[in-house]
Amino acid sequence: MSSKVLPRVAAIAALPLAIAATHAQAQSTEMAITTLLPEDMTNNEVYPALVHFKNLVETRTGGEIEVVIFGGGQLGTEVETASEVQGGRTLQSTIITTGAMSSFYDDYQLMTAPFLFDDWRQAWAFFDGEWFAEFMSGTIEEADMRYLGTFDDGGGFVAFTNNERLIKTVEDLEGLNIRTEENPGHVAIMKALGASATPLPWGELITALETGLADGQFNAPVLNVTYNFDEVTDYTTLTGHVYNSAAWLVSEAWFQELSEEQQQVIVTSAREAIKLGHGLAGALATASWVESCERFEECYIMPPEERARMAEIARPAWRQWITEDFGIDEARVDAFLTEVERVGEQVVEEDVATYAR
Repeated sequence: MSSKVLPRVAAIAALPLAIAATHAQAQSTEMAITTLLPEDMTNNEVYPALVHFKNLVETRTGGEIEVVIFGGGQLGTEVETASEVQGGRTLQSTIITTGAMSSFYDDYQLMTAPFLFDDWRQAWAFFDGEWFAEFMSGTIEEADMRYLGTFDDGGGFVAFTNNERLIKTVEDLEGLNIRTEENPGHVAIMKALGASATPLPWGELITALETGLADGQFNAPVLNVTYNFDEVTDYTTLTGHVYNSAAWLVSEAWFQELSEEQQQVIVTSAREAIKLGHGLAGALATASWVESCERFEECYIMPPEERARMAEIARPAWRQWITEDFGIDEARVDAFLTEVERVGEQVVEEDVATYAR
């Protein structure tokens, strides 16, 4: 067992009973998947993708593998459930976001890089490419979990909301107090852009905005409208300065117990589900941005030129943090960022060569 395995907490003790009660009569091999997102086909991209995965796997294996989905965080936090997935006995798979993922695989913290992607096409090509699959293969050795794919958490790109003014340039961030996740990488980015950062847990966010402890925050537009941030902030700007993602993992020990044919079904079905998730995430994010512009007093999409200008300011501060404080090797950082850029250029070149000849 890897040194990355975290101690199980008391909440996990109830997992075997919860799952056993659900499947007492089951005779097939079970694949229990957990996610924090609700079991809803309309308000997130992960649950519908997992339902599609379930249908594919159960059909393709003739019922040899039964997929059971536990949504809404009913089995615990991401760290708790991922720890259980490592053993593969009561839980076999999980979807966890960047902060929790970094607890099991340090290099995933590279996903906090500011202004990482220009658009969804670049992000999807990067996540679904061989380079990133090889990059994520380290989860097997470090965390005893195999990587299946990456979801675009809430649509990936984030938008600021705040009470003071519409953010159109980096100068508009000067002096604003922005709530961030309890992630030092996000704190470093905000400070570099001229704002102050107040790291707070999710449960304290609304109160912080209502009381003035924070002037603003950033989240995917899906979350901004779902949690009614227009009721506590007035302005929203789609900057995409952070790309939220969630990694889909399966227990390596459990995976190796499957037949070669079953392993193939798991992998190919997951890849199709990921593609479905990409499209759903983009559609939900687009619809939520339209709704944001109806609900907030003012909305603004930051143009590429200003995003590039902000990236030139934020990237060095983030790089210093991730190499000096977090401890990721500079060569690893360079390889990661170089591949992202290469993929973006390749997508554009292929589009032009195919459709603009």
